[in-house]
Amino acid sequence: MSKPLTPPATPADPSSDLVVNVSDVTIIREGNDLLSAVSWRVAQDERWVVLGPNGAGKTTLLGLASARMHPTRGTVDILGERLGAVDVFEVRPRVGLSSATLADRIPGGETVHDVVVTAAYAVLGRFREEYELLDDVRARALLDQFGVAHLADRRYGTLSEGERKRVQIARALMTDPELMLLDEPAAGLDLGAREDLVRRLGELAQDPAAPTLVLVTHHVEEIPPGITHALLLRDGRVVAQGKAADVLTPQHLSATFGLPLAVHDEAGRYYARAL
Repeated sequence: MSKPLTPPATPADPSSDLVVNVSDVTIIREGNDLLSAVSWRVAQDERWVVLGPNGAGKTTLLGLASARMHPTRGTVDILGERLGAVDVFEVRPRVGLSSATLADRIPGGETVHDVVVTAAYAVLGRFREEYELLDDVRARALLDQFGVAHLADRRYGTLSEGERKRVQIARALMTDPELMLLDEPAAGLDLGAREDLVRRLGELAQDPAAPTLVLVTHHVEEIPPGITHALLLRDGRVVAQGKAADVLTPQHLSATFGLPLAVHDEAGRYYARAL
């Protein structure tokens, strides 16, 4: 008897582990191209920095990745869901977001603990919701992770800018997201507060149990250790992308910021200065 034929193996879907898949995306607002023909893929367990000058399109790209914007042209898949073909309110709870726009909506009179725990219901400002003991325990643990547990009963509006940034990141982690987006988390911080935050973000980036991470900044000094990949944007277009060591070079960064730069890294931290 002849042996039965073995069916050919089904090839693995190369996009199956993609957390973010932006394909040839253009965003036009009021006649201006905020992004132009941008393609970008983020896989599970990667830690990305998106870097570029003001107006490069960094925050716009995060708007896509957080399911808060839709492309004019091209396609965007977030956690396996296609924008435009899925209810974004099903996607957003799976994405942790810390941004200035969101921070401006946090009530100043809210306690720090409630700022974090209310993320479980995706609301800003505690009203009549009931939270389980596990929610309270997780909120306290996250505040402790970012060094602000002692501020749990303080009013959010009384905190320093550095303290607020750490509370915002703790809130973004509250729902145990699959994707974590941080839009300029160190903006406006003094040197001490910045270095403390970068250290804590480095610990998060190097934690295997942490979600896929995307951090936006326009300062290489704010890139924490543990970042694996980098995307450089200028005028809404991709200058370079790939592994951080291959992308964060004098040539690529000089092209991104429009002036000659010297760049060096030290123990996973990057520094740049004009030549």
